[in-house]
Amino acid sequence: MENSRPSPQPKDIPRIFVLRWGHRPQRDVRLTTHVALTARALCASGFILSDTQDPHIQETVTKITKSWGGTFHFEMGTPWKRAVREWKANGGIVVHLTAYGENIQTCDILNRIKKLNKDLLLIVGSQKVPGDFYSSDVSDFNVSIGNQPHSECSSLAIFLDRYFEGKELAKSFDKARIEIVPKERGKEIKSNMDSP
Repeated sequence: MENSRPSPQPKDIPRIFVLRWGHRPQRDVRLTTHVALTARALCASGFILSDTQDPHIQETVTKITKSWGGTFHFEMGTPWKRAVREWKANGGIVVHLTAYGENIQTCDILNRIKKLNKDLLLIVGSQKVPGDFYSSDVSDFNVSIGNQPHSECSSLAIFLDRYFEGKELAKSFDKARIEIVPKERGKEIKSNMDSP
């Protein structure tokens, strides 16, 4: 299994990985898959399914990436404590998305995160997270997308959209075999099976 350390890249383009904690294979497959696909579609660089293995999710994400283009790191089974420790040891910061954090709309938390210009590890839970997640030993920032109960998938989508200022919605993905052609009406898909 690959390491959860952020790969070197120019410092003006921080990487964003999503760490999914608490996945329950019998219950959470669909939502965890949607969290991973949301991360990929909205320009995160990778996904860590911590503490468990679920080959079905990896197969789905790999298939989507191969067809729709781009590169997207996927790993599973990595203990969350190790992923966080290695991320921080390599100069990255950890952002915990939680209903109990600083509200992204009513304070300057996003500006403070962006000003650091560091790789981000976004933690999203699947069930009630350990209290440790709120501590500075784990999370550098606790961010809430509003303070009402809702889906971790929506929290992730709103955070990434605000972080990238909407620019991720117009990004084209390299080596895409399938692309949607935006239209006012109807559906059009462009297929390029010559892509590797």
